[in-house]
This record gives sequence, structure tokens and C-alpha cells, in this order.
Amino acid sequence: MNTYELILASGSPRRKELLARAGYIFRIIVSDTEEDLPSHAEPAEIAMRNASLKAKAVASMCSPSELVIGADTIVAIDGVLFGKPRDEEEAHSMLEALSGRTHQVITGVCLMGKDVYQPFSETTDVTFRKLSPDEIDAYVKTGEPLDKAGAYGIQGKGGALVDHIDGDYDNVVGLPVDELARHLSQLGVSTNA
Repeated sequence: MNTYELILASGSPRRKELLARAGYIFRIIVSDTEEDLPSHAEPAEIAMRNASLKAKAVASMCSPSELVIGADTIVAIDGVLFGKPRDEEEAHSMLEALSGRTHQVITGVCLMGKDVYQPFSETTDVTFRKLSPDEIDAYVKTGEPLDKAGAYGIQGKGGALVDHIDGDYDNVVGLPVDELARHLSQLGVSTNA
């Protein structure tokens, strides 16, 4: 028997799909918290802080029997952090910077509820193959990069840009399901599979 009812503090269809596929029953309450990418902190700290802010905003509306999952994904390369691009031009610049190189995808997660505050993060290394300017243009024109950290979605057309990954694939999609499941299990929350 679950000790908590789960609330996902995200409107991301990818996070919703990952959590549902893992067998969890949950409700969605979208957080209106703005993400912040300060340059003076470590990427994992930033992602966990953003996830915590999202979780806190939603937890303030929840009952003691509910546990909120906040999440935030960022991309880092050479100390530069990439969130979601503002426009096609910025998406193009991000993809040029990632072309032929390895970058880190960091997802911060925060579980928040009555007497619960558990922030954690997961990092996955992703290596892009060398992309031609025409390939970048064609991908940006699909519109897919505009709502994705780092301007690509590995689970969509952006998967063709990736040479290989080292780490958790689901983390790159937007939610480190295996690590999340370990934390939830410790809190007495199980899947309904």
C-alpha cells in the first residue's frame, strides 16, 4: 500500500510518459516556476534547485498525503549551460556547439511532501556525431528543438543526431526513472504494475 499519492509538477509529455510507463499512478499539477540558469553554480546544483522550486510551488497546494515530483533538465558543455532555446537562431547555435562533441545532460529531481525533502540528480554523457549546417537547419525547421533543453529530443528526430550515450537514456529524455524508483521505494511508494 502506498504511503503517498504522487503529483508530477510538470507539463512535460515526456516526463508524464516515462512515469506512466514505469507503472506509477499520479496526477499532474503544472508548476509555473521559471527556470533559472545562473553561471556561477554547478549544473547539478542548478538542476536540483530548479526542481526544488517547481516541487515547492506545487506542494504548497497539496495535502499531507501527497508527494510532489519536481524535475528540471539542463545540458552542459564546457561550463556553458543550455536550457530550452528562445528561438530557432538560439537552437541553431546550441546544436552547432554540440556537433561532434560530448556533453552532459543533467536532470535534477526533487521529492517534496510532508516531512519529505529529497533532491537528487542524474548525469548522462551524450556524444553527437558531426553535423552539417544543412542537417542542423533541417532539424531546427522541424520545430522539435524549441521546447527541449539543449535544443534536441533524443526520443524524437533528434535521436539521429546522437552517436552514443553513456548513462541513463531516460534521464536524457527528462526523468531518471530508475533512480527515481529507488527513492520512491524508500518512501513506501510502489508501482501499480
